[in-house]
Amino acid sequence: MVGWMISGLHIRAARALLRWSSGDLAEASEVGIATIKRYELTDGVPSGNTHTLGAIQAALEAAGIEFIGTAEDGPGVRLKPKTSR
Repeated sequence: MVGWMISGLHIRAARALLRWSSGDLAEASEVGIATIKRYELTDGVPSGNTHTLGAIQAALEAAGIEFIGTAEDGPGVRLKPKTSR
């Protein structure tokens, strides 16, 4: 995990890029749907359990998301380039 935490905007944007529902993210991260929705409504870094936020970040990264910017400065997401074999 990076030295900074993802924001609600990062989570919303990553889900949209993956075309995941909140249920898809909840399943992949093993975090409750209500928590996902609450975190997404937060401006900036959601307060709460950092382990939970880390699980969400790890699930999105495993699905191919790369987080760019910070919660305070240019938060965004992009898909990691696929490596050819």
